[in-house]
Amino acid sequence: MKAALVYTSTTPELIELVEKEVKENLGEGVELLSYQDPSILAETREHGYVTAKAAARLFGLFLQAVQDDAEAILNICSSVGEAADSVQEMARYLGVPIVRIDEEMCRAAVRSGKRIGVLATLPTTLNPTKNTILRVAREMGKQVELVDGLVEVFGAGQEEFKKCLIAKAQEVAKDVDVILLCQGSMAFCEKDIEEATGKYTVSSPAFGAKALKAALESKGSL
Repeated sequence: MKAALVYTSTTPELIELVEKEVKENLGEGVELLSYQDPSILAETREHGYVTAKAAARLFGLFLQAVQDDAEAILNICSSVGEAADSVQEMARYLGVPIVRIDEEMCRAAVRSGKRIGVLATLPTTLNPTKNTILRVAREMGKQVELVDGLVEVFGAGQEEFKKCLIAKAQEVAKDVDVILLCQGSMAFCEKDIEEATGKYTVSSPAFGAKALKAALESKGSL
């Protein structure tokens, strides 16, 4: 069986963490197909939104995964999460679910508290993630309050990245019940932020891997 991982950010830490979580959930017998196009995120950052051409390249990766016999697809970039949502009807028709890495994380945050601190290192990730939190909260019959925690350190060294995120998390912690890390690349800071703030903190790779497993089980592939 094959599962596809679609990346628009190709930091080694992110790839290593995502593959670790997916293998732990799906087992070593699953073949992982990796598709990477950092130009999608670069163009999204440059324009401040997912352009038509960036979306087209993303959709092309999804379709290539289908051509390569993937049973399901994990979309790893939250900045293009809403673009992935837009082709869910196509995914159902093809019989190849496109799973967003961050949706179940957003549900977990909504279950955990009314006031959610939303940390991001990219402005283009902040609003799509907030939109997803509000959508799943509505689906769950809950009202939530969102507190922005934008700290623009994308591309910084690991230690500087972590230091800035912890500082921002401590700043918003007094006003929130739970802290959500928008991007998969932030996941390695999850435990440090939780320890520094005393607030339940969620990141996407573990939730995305579980959602991918659930999608494969639902269609009978696992």
